[in-house]
Amino acid sequence: MEPTATPLQRQARLLGDAGRYLAGGGTGLFVLPPELNLVVERGQGSRVWDVAGREYIDYHLSSGPVLLGHAHPAITAAVAARLPKGTTYYFLNEPEIELAKRLVDAIPCGQVVHYTGSGTEATFYALRIARAFTKRNKVLKFEGAWHGMHDYGLWGTVPARPSDYPHAQPDSVGVPPQAGETVLVTPFNETERAVAMIERHAHELAAVIVEPLQRVLLPEPGFLQAVRAVTEKHGIVLIFDEIVTGFRIAWGGAQERYGVVPDLACYGKAISGGFPMAAIVGDGAVMSVLDARSRPKAEVVWATNTLNGNPICAAAGIAALGVLAQPGVYDGLRRIGAKLRAGIVAAGERHGFAVQAPGEDAVFGVRFTARRPLRTWMDLTTANKDLGLRWALELIRRGLLVNPNEKIYLSIAHTDADVDKTLDIADQAFAALKRAG
Repeated sequence: MEPTATPLQRQARLLGDAGRYLAGGGTGLFVLPPELNLVVERGQGSRVWDVAGREYIDYHLSSGPVLLGHAHPAITAAVAARLPKGTTYYFLNEPEIELAKRLVDAIPCGQVVHYTGSGTEATFYALRIARAFTKRNKVLKFEGAWHGMHDYGLWGTVPARPSDYPHAQPDSVGVPPQAGETVLVTPFNETERAVAMIERHAHELAAVIVEPLQRVLLPEPGFLQAVRAVTEKHGIVLIFDEIVTGFRIAWGGAQERYGVVPDLACYGKAISGGFPMAAIVGDGAVMSVLDARSRPKAEVVWATNTLNGNPICAAAGIAALGVLAQPGVYDGLRRIGAKLRAGIVAAGERHGFAVQAPGEDAVFGVRFTARRPLRTWMDLTTANKDLGLRWALELIRRGLLVNPNEKIYLSIAHTDADVDKTLDIADQAFAALKRAG
């Protein structure tokens, strides 16, 4: 680029290059409108700055991994100390072993750990492990649950109308219909229906996979307990997808928060301090199908990737867990989140909008709907997504970085001052919506 280009011109040129050289012009399913699109230059604590020099309070946090805030000194120091020693070895390294010990100590279902590179890989391999262990082929998920981008997860994730239970439609083109023949779908929080479906298909079910906090839907009392009981009764592997909830809503994640322990759990986002690493953690007997030391190679599950157990990522994870283990961290996170949730709802109501903030204090959504209670994915579809989009764009315009109609993530770096400023901006955004009609 020309050295005389202004920051605004530089960002405009980078956005032009992104539109030309990146598939879809970005990295995900959503791209901001041209007048609000940005290229992030740096992050620090609860904030990011774009190339044009504009500052944002960040409530997206790279879709959740930055639980400690951007560039936390414990993370940057740990990574800086490891980098001169090399970035990857494939063979065992000390940080991956130490992180595995800490994960097992912290996670209620934890006995052994298997690393992956992403949450998608973790849920994909967890289902493969369950199939190998049970010698059954089908899996059950809940309507509206997000388990990553693999072909077994993308069924009934965002339907506009109820699925033809236990069958669902694929969410993406390119997903083979044959994959759907092995995936059963039923509504979240419909306890009797879920138990009945599991009982009916128990002889062919390898696994039930569930987000214990499904997107932003809290599990009703007794729901997870009933799913645990029926899967245990029939020898079905219960998998918690804790990619979002792990080390976020409590030190022991959803298992601690909701008091239900699965056979396997999948972790990502928060466990490696913003570096690309995920893991499957769980029962040693179930995970033994990965163990080439104790079984013939023909009976071992293949689930290895080149960068699994990466020492840089593991060192960042050790540092992140060290910070999260400090006294008062979760109390502070919940206090800040509760203040933000309540303030957003109050601001919306002041301007005449039916607004709710479902979820947990550390991660929640803002939904424009009067439907109560919000129990299932179909309940969430009553939300006015156009209002949600327009409100979010008003927030971004005023300096809050959010993903419209998705989750709002809190970090331990967010402060009361951040929340006060955020609530003022949220009020302005609701007022703008009201004026626009």
